[in-house]
Amino acid sequence: MNAQLQPTGSAYFIAKETAAIESHTLSVLVDNEPGVLARVIGLFSGRGYNIESLTVSETEHEAHLSRITIVTRGTPSVLEQIKAQLERIVPVHRVLDLTVRARELGQERPIEREVALVKVVSSGEMRAETLRLADAFHAKVVDATVEHFIFEITGKSSKIDQFVAIMKPLGLNEICRTGIAAMNRGSQGM
Repeated sequence: MNAQLQPTGSAYFIAKETAAIESHTLSVLVDNEPGVLARVIGLFSGRGYNIESLTVSETEHEAHLSRITIVTRGTPSVLEQIKAQLERIVPVHRVLDLTVRARELGQERPIEREVALVKVVSSGEMRAETLRLADAFHAKVVDATVEHFIFEITGKSSKIDQFVAIMKPLGLNEICRTGIAAMNRGSQGM
């Protein structure tokens, strides 16, 4: 059988993909109404695309608009397919690939931030070390008892990953992350 007609693992029989897998941040402006998020997520799950991060919030109350920020991975052709399919969903007003837009503006990546709450249970010298390291990461103590700390940390996902890794041996107990919020630099809006 011709290698160009072999199944690639997706629901579609397409030519074997040789392009590198890339991570892209998509911003999707949608009507704020019931079922919209389910339709967007259904598009991803129905085609076997993975979502690495997802955030959604109403951004314009009067216009009843919400912004969904999705971080996903794929080849350039798969990412183009995802964007095209998102644009066809009726309550979607606009799909913007923030990663591509940043490149067009000569930037590496869009501004991406995440918030995490990190609970560390420790005692004695470990408590002092926990506080010292949290301070180095500019993590804010939002709750504390003699047994635990809950820190709030904001930054790039890589910073949060690093903070979590450092807290593991110090008594990391629980983590809650918001997912990525992202926006391109410059004066132009979405």
